[in-house]
Amino acid sequence: MSFDRRKFLQFGALTAGTLMVPEQLLAMGEKESFRSLSFYNLHTGESLRTTYWEEGIYIPEALEEINHILRDHRADKAAAMDIGVIDLLHAIRSEVGTRKPFQIISGYRSPRTNAMLHNNTSGVAKKSLHMEGKAIDINLPGLALSDLRKVAMHLKRGGVGFYPKSNFVHVDVGRVRYW
Repeated sequence: MSFDRRKFLQFGALTAGTLMVPEQLLAMGEKESFRSLSFYNLHTGESLRTTYWEEGIYIPEALEEINHILRDHRADKAAAMDIGVIDLLHAIRSEVGTRKPFQIISGYRSPRTNAMLHNNTSGVAKKSLHMEGKAIDINLPGLALSDLRKVAMHLKRGGVGFYPKSNFVHVDVGRVRYW
C-alpha cells in the first residue's frame, strides 16, 4: 500500500482522533463532586471561600455565608441569592480556570437601595434583578474585563452588562440579553 503525503496526513489525523476518543469519553463521564466559590466584597472588605454544593446537595450553611457576603451593604440586609446566579458564577470560574475570588461590587439590593441608586446613578434598572437575588456585579482579578464579559456571554445563562468605566460586569439569570 502506498501513501501520498495527503493520505498519510489524513490517516495520521484519523488515528490521533481515534486515540483521543476514550480519554474524551472518560472526561465527559466524570461527575463533579463539589462546587466552591471565593469572594471579596469591595465595600466591606470581607472575604469568603466556601464549598456550597457537594455530591449533588446544596449546603445550607454555605449558602447562608454567600447570602451574607452578597448582602446589601448599605442597608445591611441579606436575602437568599438565586441558586442559578451562584451556579453561574461557578460556571464562569470553571470556564476561566481560576481559583481567585470574585470581587463583588453589588449582589443583593434592597428595594430602597435600588431606588436610591436608580435615582442617582445611570444604568440602574428600576426593577433590577438585584432585588430578587438574581444578579451580581463582579470583576475577576487577573482576567481582562472584556474576557469576563465574553465568558459570561458564551454561557448564555442570562443577562450580561459591560461597565468598563466602573470596572465590572453585570451577570444575571434573567432572559438572555447583552448591553
